Amino acid sequence: MSETHFLAARSADAITGSMFAGLALILAAAFVFGRLAGRVGQPAVVGEIVAGLALGPSVLGLLPGDPTDTLFPADTRPLLQALSQLGLVLFMFGIGHRLDAAHLRGTGRRVTAVSLASVTLPFLLGAGLAVLLYPWYDTSRLDTDGMLAPALFLGAAMSITAFPVLARIIEERGMQHSRIGAMSLACAAIQDFLAWCVLAVIVMVATAGGSWPLIRMALETALFLLVLGYIVRPGLRRLTASGRGSAGGVLLHAVLVTGVLLSAWAGNVIGLHAVFGAFAFGVVVPRREVEERAPEVAQRIDQTGLFLLPVFFAVTGLSVDLGSLGRRGLVMVVAVVLVACAGKFVGAAVAARLSGASGHEALTFGVLLNARGLTELVILNVGLGLGVLDTRMFTAMVIMALVTTLMTGPLLGRLGFRPDPRPVGIRPTVDIVNVDTVPYGRSPSPEDTPLSGRFHSPGKTEPER
Repeated sequence: MSETHFLAARSADAITGSMFAGLALILAAAFVFGRLAGRVGQPAVVGEIVAGLALGPSVLGLLPGDPTDTLFPADTRPLLQALSQLGLVLFMFGIGHRLDAAHLRGTGRRVTAVSLASVTLPFLLGAGLAVLLYPWYDTSRLDTDGMLAPALFLGAAMSITAFPVLARIIEERGMQHSRIGAMSLACAAIQDFLAWCVLAVIVMVATAGGSWPLIRMALETALFLLVLGYIVRPGLRRLTASGRGSAGGVLLHAVLVTGVLLSAWAGNVIGLHAVFGAFAFGVVVPRREVEERAPEVAQRIDQTGLFLLPVFFAVTGLSVDLGSLGRRGLVMVVAVVLVACAGKFVGAAVAARLSGASGHEALTFGVLLNARGLTELVILNVGLGLGVLDTRMFTAMVIMALVTTLMTGPLLGRLGFRPDPRPVGIRPTVDIVNVDTVPYGRSPSPEDTPLSGRFHSPGKTEPER
């Protein structure tokens, strides 16, 4: 081996070693902060998000010698970025897989009204705020011309409710069988479905760069969805029905992981983000058949994604620098948090009150649907990659996602909802019922009309996040 090749090989080994050390630090910090979050009544994922931010320039980078750059050198960050994207697409597959689109039908007029109001008002307020703050944007970091794409994106980002984190909070508070818990989960599912659809359109508008590229992307997206719906879904059903996918789930596991990665790749090729492809693949996977034949398969994929998510939080934290906000940045943070809370809280609470909910129930809806959590971070990273957010607005939105999630638990406590003392592993899974069949003042019962069965597999519990 020549000296040049030896030096190159040694450099590659050094990069790999640095990546391993950084990965170990990320996972250890995520575990510690996750446990600390649980001790103060927050979901573990909130602690993991805080850990990711703490490892970045906002906290660790302030120490002498800039430990952030030492622990995460520039040449290792692409490797961590790739790992974070792998965890992200596996996580988005799980979100799509658990979200049965059938329950979006027949959810009831009240749920529909609350869902639309708590999407529309935040969207309009977010878009308006983007227009007002656009003169403060660092346009050199934007890849779009004009304020249309940034305004539409900020509106969509404000409209999100973190369905996975919300489900976790509702379980911890023992609200999974209450009318409020059922309605809130149904509303969050509808909102996220609508927000992802709107976001997909915004991505196409932001990246197309003209009418014909936009039409081409729309046609390619439609073709991709048709292939998933009319070729992939029936094929997966035949695989599970044949029994070949149930022998330990090995074949089915390989097929699903391959499908997730190919769908993520197709999303990138079309011009959408990889998360859209992974999410769409998760939606078309026949949930009932997979759960009956090999329920452990989807759980394995979920666990892999959850294991790698702390890397995603750390990569996000490397892009957040609170010290560089400045006076204008602080104004943006306050404005974003106030507008986000007002849009969700007012939209959900007022719509619930007008549809017949009591004042206490309306306040609870507003508090629950205001949680952004992890889903918001996913969308913000899409926006940063598209160039419709500058780093200062990205930082402000990340802070908003964390604040709105942190405040949910304490506000529920003020409203009288205390954490369920039972261990997570023995809590019942979440049922969603047709809330139009349940009178106010009574919790849903097994006799009430179900919308689509369960969000989680019978006998299974959601991973502790």
